[in-house]
Formats: sequence, structure tokens, C-alpha cells
Amino acid sequence: MVSVLIFLFVFLILVDLIKNKAPKNFPPGPPWSLPFVGDLFRIDSDRFAKRYGNIYSIRIGQRIVVLNGLQLVKEALVEHGENFAVRPTVPLSEDIMLNKGLFGSNGYQWKQQRRFALSTLRNFGLGKRSLESQIQVECRFLNDVIDKSQGQPFEPISVVNNAVANIISCLVFGDRFDYSDSYFQTLLKLINELLYLEGGIWAQLYNMFPWLMRRVPGPHKKIFSHLGILTDFVKLKIKEHKEDWDASTPRDYIDSFLSEMEKWKDDAEAGFNEDNLCFCTLDLFTAGTETTSTTLNWALLYMIKYPEIQEKVQAEIDQVLGSSRLATMADRANMPYTDAVIHEIQRMGNIVPLNLVRLTTKDTTLRGYTIPKGTMVMATLHSVLFDETEWETPFTFNPGHFLDAEGKFRRRDAFLPFSAGKRVCLGEQLARMELFLFFTSLLQRFTFSPPPGVEPTLESKVGVTHSPKPYKLCAVPR
Repeated sequence: MVSVLIFLFVFLILVDLIKNKAPKNFPPGPPWSLPFVGDLFRIDSDRFAKRYGNIYSIRIGQRIVVLNGLQLVKEALVEHGENFAVRPTVPLSEDIMLNKGLFGSNGYQWKQQRRFALSTLRNFGLGKRSLESQIQVECRFLNDVIDKSQGQPFEPISVVNNAVANIISCLVFGDRFDYSDSYFQTLLKLINELLYLEGGIWAQLYNMFPWLMRRVPGPHKKIFSHLGILTDFVKLKIKEHKEDWDASTPRDYIDSFLSEMEKWKDDAEAGFNEDNLCFCTLDLFTAGTETTSTTLNWALLYMIKYPEIQEKVQAEIDQVLGSSRLATMADRANMPYTDAVIHEIQRMGNIVPLNLVRLTTKDTTLRGYTIPKGTMVMATLHSVLFDETEWETPFTFNPGHFLDAEGKFRRRDAFLPFSAGKRVCLGEQLARMELFLFFTSLLQRFTFSPPPGVEPTLESKVGVTHSPKPYKLCAVPR
């Protein structure tokens, strides 16, 4: 019996080695990997890049090519964009999202859904003064809630999350949610934990051993339970919309999608059905909430960490806006230092460090290496935002990265927090608007500081997103 088990074990190792043998002219990587799990437990992107260069390969269940640095990431995602426009089909996303929605779909369906989402968001104010006004109203709600802290220490993360979530909620659901709504607060916490779990080791194990992980208990089970609660919430909203839907006067994304379902009823491949409406709405809601709110939470943490920078921002706000007029996007051109600080927060916050994984659609040559069709590729944004050949002080919080010698704002090619190419974040314009309006409103109304006797730290946690650990601050009205 022991001999049989040893034989099976050796046989499985040999099968694993043969199955995962690197193709000819493949990017270099660690010369050996653990059987079955590969390099899962020893990933060190900085060390690997120094040893193997900016293009290398690792094994996490299957071989993945990692791209580091601005030039290589742009070469892949922009110059060869069509070759890297597909999301891979992995067991976890297949089981929870059925490869649908705006992020999990590919090909014809993805193009139609992305086109529709962008046009619909524009119809409901994206890039227009009407949405600016809506964000300004939410700024006042947020400021009023913070004002109730009366300068005493409090955790800002939940109220900031609620404020940001209300903007995308108005666009997709047609309504905002009160800061005292405990159910909505629970949903926001589930989103945060869901993205943390999806970027963790248990999710990676699920993708490597789905046949096993589907049957054993563990934190990965929370992914399914959390998603079930969020999906039920979205389905309820869709049901409510259908009850009083008027095709002639769409109120939001859901109403518009219901109208589109009728137009595309003879083209099932386009994905205009109720199941996909649920997944697309959930994608917009989660992505439109998490990344921007996380950036704003980093913003407040950096302001209490660097009070001298906060003072300079407030001086510019006072000069351009005064003490009461809320900012508009037209003011941004006259506030270069504030704009530079926001960009530096996004750079240092490094919200999606590893980017979302792509899949090659054809054999592709990069820097002399051959990447076969069907290879998973990770074009890391962390390596771009901290590229030592592009930034003067890459590991230091320095708004000067975005200012020229005359103090005017300057754009940087290596500023890619929204990724690049065919799959660039579709919410980029909305996020930029929210960050500027919320950030200026908060610093116009309050001076933020750490609680007495507390030295603020930049401790973080990493899942799909890179976010600050819970912290407290004091908000003193100006």
C-alpha cells in the first residue's frame, strides 16, 4: 500500500512538471517551484524583477508572465492592446460570476456591455455639471456627518465609503442611502471584505484546486456568502425598478438596461438579459465604491501624516474658493498644488497594485521573449507607479512629482492608476471628479489631525485593492 502511494505521488509530481514545463523562449523565472502550488508561497515581485528583469514568469497553478515598469507595461497594454484585451477564465470567477458582467466577460459581449455602460453613465451626467452638483450635495452631507464628531477622534472609513457609494448608487439605482442606514453599511463592509478575500491566498488555492476547495471549509466560503447577500440586494433593486419602470423616462442604469433588453432580444450573445443586468450592476456598484473611497481614505491618512502639505492645500483652497463656495471641476486648473497632491495620493496609495490579470489572444513577442496564446499576463501597476527610472523620489510622498519649476501642474506618463489599453478603467472620469470635489470640500471645511498622542502610520492591507488599515483622526472645523 505504501509503495502504491509513493508511486502515485511521484507520478503526480512528474505529470505536474511536464504539464507546467516552460515553452521555448519563454520569459525566465525561478528555476524550481513547489509541486502543484508553484511559487504561491514565495512571491516577491521586487526580488524577482531584480534577478530576472522586468519580464519574468512565475507559477501559481499555471505559468503567469509578469510585466514590470512603464515602458514594458505600455508596450503590452497599449502597443499590443488587442493581444491583451481578454480576461482569463479562472474557477473562482467562473463559479461566482459565471464569466459575465463588465469585468468577467470577453469578446463581443464585453464590447457591447462596456459601450452601453459608458454611454449610459454619460447620459446620467458623467462629465457634466449635473453630476458635479450631485457630488456637491453629497459633500455637504458628508461634511455634516463629520461635523458631528465635534473634533473628537473617530474612524472616517465607513462614512467616506458611504459618501462615495452614494454617487454610484444614484447612477445605477437612482437613489442614495443615509449614513445611518445600517443595512447599507453592512453591504459596504461586505464589499471591502470580499475584495480582500478575492485577492488572498485562499482564492488562489481555489483557482488551483477547485475540485478540492469547493468541498472543504475555509475563508473562501465567505466569498460566496458575501456575494450572495450583495446579489440579493441588487436583484431586489431590479425587481423594484421593474414594478414602476417607464421606458420613456429612464431614471438610471437599471432602467436603461431594461429598455436595452427589448432592443437586443434577438441577439443573445450581446448579454442584455436580467442575469447579466445583475452582474453588470454589481460590478459598477462595487468598483465605483471601493477604489475611490479607498483613495479618499488614503488621502485623509496622508494629510494627518503630513500636516505641512495639508496647510498648503488649504491655503490654495482659501485663495481660489474662499471659505464657503464649493469647488467645481473648472476650478481644478487654478489649483495646481491641490491637483498635484491628489495625484500623489493616487500614486502612493497604489490602489490596485497588481492590476487585473489579462490573457493573451495570440502568440506575442515582447522584448525578444515569446508569450504563447492563452498565457496569463500580469502587468503590475505597482511597478509603474514606483518606477525608479520615471519618478524623482519614487518611495517618498512628494506632490512635486506633478509640478513643474513654475509650480504649474504637469502630467506624467507613468501615472497609470487606472491601468491602460483596451481594459482601462471605465470609471476613470467619475473617479477623478469625485476625488477632486470630495477632497477639496473636506479640507475646505476641516483641519484633520491624528488623535492626541498618536503617531499616524501608513499600515495597509492588500487584497484585490491596497487599502489603509482602520485608523482614527480628529476633524476640527476651520
